[in-house]
Amino acid sequence: MDVADIPNVPNWLPEHLGAEGIESLYPPQAAAVDCGVTNGDNLVAAIPTASGKTLVATLAMLSSIAGPNGDGGKALYIVPLRALASEKEKEFAEFETHGLDVGVSTGNYESDGGWLAGKDIIVATSEKVDSLVRNDAPWLEDLSCVVADEVHLVDDNQRGPTLEVTLAKLQSLNPTLQTVALSATIGNADELADWLDADLVDSTWRPIDLKKGAHFGDALHLEDGSQSRVAVSADENQPAAIVRDTLEDEGSTLVFVNSRRNAESAARRLTDTAEPFLSPEEQTELADIATEIREVSDTDTSADLADAVEQGAAFHHAGLARDHRTLVEEAFRDRLVKVVCATPTLAAGVNTPSRRVVVRDWRRYDGTAGGMQPLSVLEVHQMMGRAGRPGRDPYGEAVLVAKSHDELDELFERYVWAEPEPVRSKLAAEPALRTHILATVASGFASSRSGLLTFLESTLYAEQTADSGQLETVVDDVIQYLTVNDFLDSEGSAHDSEGSTLDGEEETLTATNLGHTVSRLYLDPMSAAEILHGLEETKEPSALGLYHLVSRTPDMYELYLRSGDEEEYTMEAYEREDELLGTAPSEFAEGFEDWLSSLKTARLLEDWSSEKEEETITERYGVGPGDIRSKVDTAQWLLGAAESLATERDLGLGPDIREARTRVEHGVRAELVDLAGVRGVGRKRARRLFGAGIETRASLREADKSTVLAALRGREKTAENILENVGHREPSMENIEPATDVTVDADDDSEETAEATAQNQSNLGDF
Repeated sequence: MDVADIPNVPNWLPEHLGAEGIESLYPPQAAAVDCGVTNGDNLVAAIPTASGKTLVATLAMLSSIAGPNGDGGKALYIVPLRALASEKEKEFAEFETHGLDVGVSTGNYESDGGWLAGKDIIVATSEKVDSLVRNDAPWLEDLSCVVADEVHLVDDNQRGPTLEVTLAKLQSLNPTLQTVALSATIGNADELADWLDADLVDSTWRPIDLKKGAHFGDALHLEDGSQSRVAVSADENQPAAIVRDTLEDEGSTLVFVNSRRNAESAARRLTDTAEPFLSPEEQTELADIATEIREVSDTDTSADLADAVEQGAAFHHAGLARDHRTLVEEAFRDRLVKVVCATPTLAAGVNTPSRRVVVRDWRRYDGTAGGMQPLSVLEVHQMMGRAGRPGRDPYGEAVLVAKSHDELDELFERYVWAEPEPVRSKLAAEPALRTHILATVASGFASSRSGLLTFLESTLYAEQTADSGQLETVVDDVIQYLTVNDFLDSEGSAHDSEGSTLDGEEETLTATNLGHTVSRLYLDPMSAAEILHGLEETKEPSALGLYHLVSRTPDMYELYLRSGDEEEYTMEAYEREDELLGTAPSEFAEGFEDWLSSLKTARLLEDWSSEKEEETITERYGVGPGDIRSKVDTAQWLLGAAESLATERDLGLGPDIREARTRVEHGVRAELVDLAGVRGVGRKRARRLFGAGIETRASLREADKSTVLAALRGREKTAENILENVGHREPSMENIEPATDVTVDADDDSEETAEATAQNQSNLGDF
């Protein structure tokens, strides 16, 4: 189908697509149009990576926004990851030249996103959309089209229930809403289509061939029975041989491994393979990128990544800072970095195609199973789908690594020739229902037990489960928990063992004021109960006590205890037990190890808030820069929620919680809280200004500009921006010279200097 023949899209679209080299639609895209995707019909598109899913979504959104009489609404594009949100926003921003407004929203779960009301296309994570529904964003009623990208992730234990419930609520809000769900090829796409009352395009078509197989010995064994020689020399392992062979054909390689440590070590080993294939120009460009990487974070991880990138290799995992991951992805897409060693997170939709994909590790550790377990077929196929870029590669090749003939046969049976598993709803798990039942009642989607069950009938879980008994049992348990903890009020009759009302009177459910607050804050009710229990037993909480309190909630991923940690943190727990909020479990109780894991997490947050260097923290706790940022962001959110809960219960702890939150947000000691809050200052510049005698934002507003410039190491533009942000009457640094009586040492960013400065201030206070 020619793009000029697509019905109901804006007049400018065919020319716009033509400018991008798109003159006709791929077969799956044409099938989507034939199914009515530009006529407002629901659609599930289960097609491989690189087969044009995003254009299917674009056609649906643009036709929906245009409307049959130019009176359309707005479109919402739901993604599973923040990185994907930024990527899609950039893609859709091209439409702004044609008069459309595009917005992206991924954070601040307490907001109704009012600023998005004027946007035509909104990109958001499923968690953000769920929070918008809870906060009653008025513009949701104006939606005419919703796109759910990577909808097969309803199978994910963590994110799946939120996506599932959110889609059900959006359809309930607006029964005429067009729903377009995009998925990888899965085993039960028809069930997803039935659930969403949608037509189905289920295709294996790709614009370029994807050859799947496994490497064993000195050969690639492909699914069509063919073989090609890829010899492994004495100084190589199998992935290195495959990478070298790919580079000899001017291609790039993605190597998937099962852990962060393996990603880093594999990348280091592959630098020797990649570096000989770099041109002088590429070496220069990579050196510049490596410099940018080092500037992101002063840690061993950052330095190791920069060293690898300079030699044409890189690693990619969730422990990296966001800017690290972005720089690696861009350099790989530009084919400057020749090989990336990654954990499976990179397979989740981020646009990083390569000539070859090597799945080195097809097992990973599963704590629930107590050992190494095989990856799912769907997950491995997601990795394999990264192979081959249309217009750049003549084909894509996806290769598993076999160590024996028996393993070669097993890999073909398990993955190469296998169909992906069906996706299954994870909604019936109690932790998921705890959150979503409260939100469903608080936001008015149900006001009784039967209303809840009726709403849940619109979910994928109901589509897949003939026997509703299990769901009813879990729902009753959750209602009881929410009622006992004062999140719900329940009025009416009890039920018998089969769930029937005993005296014929329906039970009414309403959210309490506390329940509304918890739903609006986007908290797991169990987190709220834990926080309130801890806060109600204290009058002057310390920062560590607050950090430990939020670290032991279900909404915080705790740090693991490593060898030797149990003894260290047991001692810490006893030494600082007066600071810890709530009741500590016995050393011999089942929950004691979790208590210690939370304490370890809290100590990381305390170190960060005491101005410990990032490098010190990564080494001390065995984490990456991205992990620190993740813990800090989560703690900041949970402490904000704790402040709201304390206010709700009139506990009078707002100032203590607010100070702890600000300290963790900026990574500063208490004396820098006011100063670090000025936009553009941050932890290190605040310490320098403080050392120069500028101790508050008020004193910064009136400060001598030469002193400010000296404290900021002569950086005029930085000084001007900070003074403008704080409201200085004349922020210009024109003709200003740094004060000569202000000394900023080369090492003044170190934690030792921070501690010394703080000690000097406290000594002065003694007089």
